[in-house]
Amino acid sequence: MYGKGILKGLKVTLTRYWNTYWDDIVWLVSGRKRYNTEEGIKHRSSKNARGIFTVQYPEEQLILPEEFRYVPFLVYDEGTEGKKEVRCTSCGICAKVCPPQCIWIVRTNDPATGRPVPVPTDFYIDMDICMNCGLCAEYCPFDAIKMDHDFDIASYGRNVYNLEKLLKPAKYYAGIRPQNAAREDEARRAKEAAKAAKAEATSAA
Repeated sequence: MYGKGILKGLKVTLTRYWNTYWDDIVWLVSGRKRYNTEEGIKHRSSKNARGIFTVQYPEEQLILPEEFRYVPFLVYDEGTEGKKEVRCTSCGICAKVCPPQCIWIVRTNDPATGRPVPVPTDFYIDMDICMNCGLCAEYCPFDAIKMDHDFDIASYGRNVYNLEKLLKPAKYYAGIRPQNAAREDEARRAKEAAKAAKAEATSAA
């Protein structure tokens, strides 16, 4: 009984070992690269993979799906003369809904009136505490905070990101999540068109 079990286990190991080299030869003969290429990584990540199916991290990186989420970042639009138009209005909703309370915002006040200005002076997220739930991005009414694909943030110190480190352009977001960005842009344009039509109807009346 025990001898047969050991032999069955060895058979699985040897089959995996043989398939690894056999697939390498097949890919080599066909002129394709099984390692360090997007095609090779996709194949080894699929159900059709035979033999070795792990990636050689960090030289190789897994192909991340669009809905993958890790740490949050802040979105800004590129205005005239390269000016950063930050979408965040420092409303504080993200900080309120954050379960581990890892977000804190420094609001901007008008020096003349003392009233708040809808632009953050600074914005901090403690990535060591962040649980990557995405509630901040879900509840943001201005599409100002999104979830990034960048998961390789290990360091010897604290990972507290400030406003400068959190800011990324809207085209970066469109690059990592093109379908979501397209839907959001379409919804934004429809909302602006409806607002303009309403304003035109009001002025005509």
